[in-house]
Amino acid sequence: MSKIKCIIIEDEPLAVKVLSDYIAQVPFLELQETFKDAIHATDYLRHNNINLIFLDIHLPKLKGMAFLKTLTHPPAVIVTTAYHQYAVEGFNLNVTDYLLKPFDFERFLLAVTKVKTEEGKKQKPIESQEIKDFIFLNVQKKKVKILFSEIVYIESQREYIKIITTKKEYISKMSTHEIEGLLPANLFKRIHRSFIVSINKIQSYTAKIVEVNGVSIPIGRGYLDIIENL
Repeated sequence: MSKIKCIIIEDEPLAVKVLSDYIAQVPFLELQETFKDAIHATDYLRHNNINLIFLDIHLPKLKGMAFLKTLTHPPAVIVTTAYHQYAVEGFNLNVTDYLLKPFDFERFLLAVTKVKTEEGKKQKPIESQEIKDFIFLNVQKKKVKILFSEIVYIESQREYIKIITTKKEYISKMSTHEIEGLLPANLFKRIHRSFIVSINKIQSYTAKIVEVNGVSIPIGRGYLDIIENL
């Protein structure tokens, strides 16, 4: 897949630097331009093909949400702000993700991986987009078929992951980032740097834990917004 071309619309120099540094660490991202206000970005978007916008809410001249409403065919948008109260409005405008400042690189990577997944779907021919309900994983030198409907949660164990299903547990040598990219985003969510849970298996949650099939799993500090937006 070709690189995802992105721009930053942000008036805080430190925030621009953080985003630029994060983007530079992700091989599939390519930063094209940065803008201090949305007016100049609007003109740029008229003449350039962009896949992703990192957008601050509180901008001079034209606010972020107002700017979004002016775009007829907007690219993917990741909102970056210190204000959580705009989350609902952002998701109503179909933003891909909503990053509350300050956010770490892992949370940033989670957001841009969503964009990569959606871009990959766009580039596939329609006939090749088969809907699968399972995954094959390497388990003890064998390829084991695991149904999505049976997965309860996945736990990171350094260079391995432990997959807990309704029937048994499996250990596979891969990272949580790798398995996350293979799971349907509408069925599974990462709620902690070490845990991915099945949305359908969530029984209850608080500000600190999610309960799945009777097991309490901690919510990472940077992931609470994911749970609240389910």
